[in-house]
Amino acid sequence: MKKILTVAVLSALSLPALAQYTTPRIDQRQDNQERRIEQGVRSGALTPREAARLERGQARIREMERQAMADGHVSRRERAAIDAEQERQNQLIARLKHNDRTNDRARY
Repeated sequence: MKKILTVAVLSALSLPALAQYTTPRIDQRQDNQERRIEQGVRSGALTPREAARLERGQARIREMERQAMADGHVSRRERAAIDAEQERQNQLIARLKHNDRTNDRARY
């Protein structure tokens, strides 16, 4: 019982420490872009190949963020590089969702 209580207390105390090492703006934009990709797949606006390409781009951004967070701080330069990559990904999502290719087997 004491062991469980100790683990719970330590976990609760470590959460604020972890919170200062997050990147909420980057994370929110990632979530939005992933939602747009999922919506494009569901509606048929994205083909499986296009969706896979976009998912690879999202993975690349997550890796950039992971590397930037490795030292516990995201510098302005790192944040700018991630922002630029997210903007490129944003434009690519829009372009691929609105091209003439469709997935006729999409589920609604």
